[in-house]
Amino acid sequence: MILYGGWGLFGMSFLDSSLMPLPLINDLALIMMASRRPALWPLYALAATVGSVCGIFLFYGIAHSGGKFLWRKTKPQTISRAQRWLDRNDFVAILVASLLPPPAPMKAFVLAAGLLRVNALRFGLALLVGRGVRFAAEAWLGARYGLRAQEFLRHNLAWASLAIALVVIGLALLRHWVNRQSSEDSTQSLPGPGGEPK
Repeated sequence: MILYGGWGLFGMSFLDSSLMPLPLINDLALIMMASRRPALWPLYALAATVGSVCGIFLFYGIAHSGGKFLWRKTKPQTISRAQRWLDRNDFVAILVASLLPPPAPMKAFVLAAGLLRVNALRFGLALLVGRGVRFAAEAWLGARYGLRAQEFLRHNLAWASLAIALVVIGLALLRHWVNRQSSEDSTQSLPGPGGEPK
């Protein structure tokens, strides 16, 4: 598929994210292609991102339309963890899952999101941001460092993705805490029965 350029990368990412998992193969192909034609790295990153998002949306659509038979292929504890995450903050949960490399349970989050009828627009935006950041970083590494980036990816992708995911989670928790504090402050400043603040 590498011979077909951006279209091949699109197809590989689509298959990896939907029906035929290809763990890290599309990541390595992206780096290889960006190293061969550095000027086209943004195009390759875009092709991988759009292909991956389209593949995930296919899986999401199957789950959304009642694909409960897919539950059997995923461990119940994995689904329940994904469901708890999605109940608390669907956007951040999908964003973090889309940043993490295999063996992160991305399919479990997508399945849970489809069955729980997570808003498709928020779901898609989270995917675009997460996959876009991941593939843009990989393509840039390929364009900048050539095939040496493949070795870096093999040894450091998990750590780098985990660090980014922790930053995203930290920012989400901070935003949640700030919103809760401002909500409590506004509640306390409301006038009581006698016209005085509570």
